[in-house]
Order: sequence, then C-alpha cells, then structure tokens
Amino acid sequence: MTPNALPEPLRNRLTDYARLLRLDRPIGSLLLLWPTYWALWLAADGHPDLINLVVFTLGVFFMRAAGCAINDFADREWDRYVERTKDRPLTAGRIQSWEAVALFAGLSLISFLMVVLLTNALTLYLSFGGVLLAFIYPFMKRYTHLPQLFLGAAFSWAIPMAWAAQANELSPLTWLLFTANVLWTVAYDTFYAMVDRDDDLKVGIKSTAILFGDADRTIIGLLQAMVVLILVLVGSQAERGTFYYLGVVAMATLFVYQHYLARERSRQGCFQAFLNNNWAGFAVFAGLLLDQLTR
Repeated sequence: MTPNALPEPLRNRLTDYARLLRLDRPIGSLLLLWPTYWALWLAADGHPDLINLVVFTLGVFFMRAAGCAINDFADREWDRYVERTKDRPLTAGRIQSWEAVALFAGLSLISFLMVVLLTNALTLYLSFGGVLLAFIYPFMKRYTHLPQLFLGAAFSWAIPMAWAAQANELSPLTWLLFTANVLWTVAYDTFYAMVDRDDDLKVGIKSTAILFGDADRTIIGLLQAMVVLILVLVGSQAERGTFYYLGVVAMATLFVYQHYLARERSRQGCFQAFLNNNWAGFAVFAGLLLDQLTR
C-alpha cells in the first residue's frame, strides 16, 4: 500500500507525526551521528563492534526524534509567535500535548532497552544522564541565555556512552572529544538561533545569539577555533595519521565558509551556515575512516 492509498485523515496524521519528530529534516540526527561515530571509531581504534554501531546509529535517530517531540511540547505556547515554527503540528493544534510526551517517552524507552539488552553496565548508567539532558534542554531557554550549552551537553552525551559501550571504560580522550563537541554544538546552534533572534526577542526566549549580540560571529569563530585545536590534540593523543588531520583541516575550511554564508546575518544565510555543519562533522569522520583504512 502506498502512502497515497491511505485515508486522508490518517495520512495527514502520520505526516504531522513525521513533522513533529523531524523525520523530514534529518540534519539534527546527522549532527548527532558524526560525533557518535568519532567516539566509536576512536574507542575501537577503527574497528567498532557491529552491535554497537547498530545500537548507536538507531539510538541517535530515536533520541533525536524524542528530543524534537519534547522540544515542541516545551515550546508549544511560544512557537506560534516565531515565523519558522508557527505551523508546527503541536502549536497549530493538530497534535495534542499528551501525544508529544508519549512519543518522547516511547522513543526514550526503546533506546533505553537497546542499551540495557545490548551494551554494558557503564553505558546503562550513563544513559540516565542522556535522557535527563534530552528532557531538560528545551526548558532552559526560559531561564538562561545559554540553552545552547545544555544542547551541547545533550548532543555530546552520546560520546561517553558510545565510548563506554565499545571500551567498557572512559578515558581523558573521551572528555576531550566531549568538550570539542559541546563547543561545536554551541557554535552551530548559535547560527541556528540567529535565524530566530528577532522573533525570540519579541516573545522573551533566551539564546546565545541574543547574549552574544553584535559579537556573535566573533564568538562563534573563537568557539570553532577551539574545536579545531582540541580535535588536533585528540588526533595527537590517539596517534592518528595524515588523513585524520586533513579531515580536521576540511572542517576548519568549512567553518570559514560558514562565516561567509552568515556575513550579512540574514535568516537564510545563518540557516545555511548551520546546515553546512553536517559536512564539517562528516569531514572529521571521513578523515578517521580513511586514516584507519590506509594503515
């Protein structure tokens, strides 16, 4: 049966669920996926277990979808005043609040069960922190101008979890990678927040884009420079080769390009700069992969 063969009310309902979970916009999942793969490949010295690869690939997509559901639940009263989000299914009334919470709980439970059944105790303990961060992040924009920092922690928590699943321990390298990813997330999500800055100011939503003000691109650049430096340090400590460093150079080059895209701080330019980070994350992973394949 094709989607068009479904009754129209059911088809519309499924479309709204897909939009709630951002199945039509995989960028968030990809931004979460690449650092998770960095951790798996480094922890396994280039040979991650297939089960871990499957668990964390699925977990990334499930937890990102769960995060979107709880984010829209938290923002349901504010989204109607923001141009980019005013037609989201929850704020538009096409999906009820309890449905979003149920989807968050269900997807989180599935991810949790995969961890329980297919990984180890250390990963299980860490998973509680991941669920907590995924839940609290959407509410932080009401209380602090640093919600991007909480998003960074939430998006980066897959790194210690993946490392623990693969190595059954954490190392200083784990936390270096975690720190790099937190900083990277703050940088790219500030570009994203710059898209909504005018609307957020009107409704009282807080963000780093508002906090940084006219210094936004300068601070983003500093954060990106720190990311590159930390990743170079990671490569040195992990004894990576030329291809890894070429991947980091590619990321740095893309960072420069992002500033060109956002040079006028237009909504479209800032959004394109945000989207470009998918390629930055992929570049580092490609460097890791090629480094391993050519050893």
